[in-house]
Amino acid sequence: MRRTAYLTLLVVLLTAVAGCTSQAPPEPSEGSEAPYKRGSGVLRVLAGSELADLGPILAQAEDATGVRVQLTEIGTLDGIERVVSGAAAADQDAIWFSSNRYLELHPNAIGKIDVSTKVANSPVVLGLRTSVARQLGWDAHRPTWSEIATAAGDGRFTYGMTNPAASNSGYSALVSVAAALAGTGRALGTAEINALTPRLRPFFAGQSLTAGSSGWLAEAYVKRQGGDAPVDGLINYESVLVSLNHGGKLAEPLTIVHPADGVVTADYPLTLLAGASEQARTNYAAIADFLRRPSTQRRIMETTFRRPAVPGIPLADVLGPLEGGLVELPFPSRYDAATALVTGFGDALRRPARTIYLLDVSGSMRGARLDGLKSALLGLSGADTSLSGELTRFNGREQVILLPFSTRPSAPRRFDVPETNREPALDRIRGDVRQLTAEGDTAVYDALVNGLDLARQLDATEPGRITSVVLLTDGERTVGRSFADFRSYHGKLPARAKAVPVFALLFGEGNVGEMDEIAALTGGRTFDARTGPLAAVFKEIRGYQ
Repeated sequence: MRRTAYLTLLVVLLTAVAGCTSQAPPEPSEGSEAPYKRGSGVLRVLAGSELADLGPILAQAEDATGVRVQLTEIGTLDGIERVVSGAAAADQDAIWFSSNRYLELHPNAIGKIDVSTKVANSPVVLGLRTSVARQLGWDAHRPTWSEIATAAGDGRFTYGMTNPAASNSGYSALVSVAAALAGTGRALGTAEINALTPRLRPFFAGQSLTAGSSGWLAEAYVKRQGGDAPVDGLINYESVLVSLNHGGKLAEPLTIVHPADGVVTADYPLTLLAGASEQARTNYAAIADFLRRPSTQRRIMETTFRRPAVPGIPLADVLGPLEGGLVELPFPSRYDAATALVTGFGDALRRPARTIYLLDVSGSMRGARLDGLKSALLGLSGADTSLSGELTRFNGREQVILLPFSTRPSAPRRFDVPETNREPALDRIRGDVRQLTAEGDTAVYDALVNGLDLARQLDATEPGRITSVVLLTDGERTVGRSFADFRSYHGKLPARAKAVPVFALLFGEGNVGEMDEIAALTGGRTFDARTGPLAAVFKEIRGYQ
């Protein structure tokens, strides 16, 4: 409910910024478009967070059609689970993600979705700081994914990319580079994916920033510019990269690189759920008709930099490439292959993660709160066998560190999960989690200092990992260092330690203001676990680690 309220507020704000465009229905272009179709009431849509920038367009759609589109934000993976389980159809009329390709491969998706309407296009491409692109010669030459992988593996540039297990842009990038390196021109199979592992690893060695959403990735990139650990570029939707160039926040513009051997493109299909009511079908038809009109397609392109889905509309000058066309690379055609690509990324391809969990086990955590914490960690250790559980579990080569704290921090407990035969290590994590007990006071900032000191020590002796800290506390600090002490400590950290993000959970009676400040100070994010299952939030955070 809170996410729905946020999106609704965002729609209102964006509409105001756009100059009150909802005051009157837009006129059909040059009198050539037919009268608008009409509906009434609300079209309830489960949607990806990146569609919030369509707020002004949807406000115009309401004026033109009489239908208010109510977006409920959800991650792609969670959205797929809600559709295939049938839960989405219980309270939604339609879905709207950046792509339906993975969903359509799921064996349980049959009969769950109805007609779909492609609304826009945006390829997943590489944006590099202009000076770096010039050094690589990619300002005048379109490299192949193989050239990009080689340069990344040689350390000639660093980049950020979303986690393929959590975000479509990251998954599309993974499919792109794998399909291009395979060079067969056909959809990848499981055996081909396994054989590609040695060639894919160098590409991911250059990744230094990850995220669970394309929007947060862009924000993190901007924040890193002024810090001590900037990133050279981003792999993201073309629309996001062009928006960054026009947003006025970049110290150096991005050169947008469209790989010569192909891309995977998001097509934003607005999709009716099977079993929708007749009123919902009428509303869907009216909104789909509005969004596909040439006049609307042009406005979408001009305001969000997504390409038109309707042929015949000239592309804006900012959408490349300047020479040559875009080749669409083949997407896996089988669900097992598509899933193997994601799990292979986590277990064998990506730079391995180091995740440090600071766990409040003070007296106030007794009972249901401690049980919820245990259940969440057990889920990440393999007890959760759902699709999202499988794709967010602890990965092969990952270093998991549990650091419980109450009156003072306990000794950290480290678990190194091997690439194969992971079960013994996961079983040790499960055993440790089951032993957690709650008592004492809450030394939040002593735990944070210990966690970041540990991250710094491990990075010095075992570099090459993507390190993050998760902070769970259900209350305010009662003993030990204060927030001011922590801020002073953090300001003196060396650049690499200062760049370690802290992901803070809003839980119980925790101090929301201080949790937000911790996240802002460290380049992390807060996650709200006050109204939903703790396990769901722990899985969401996995996309950022």
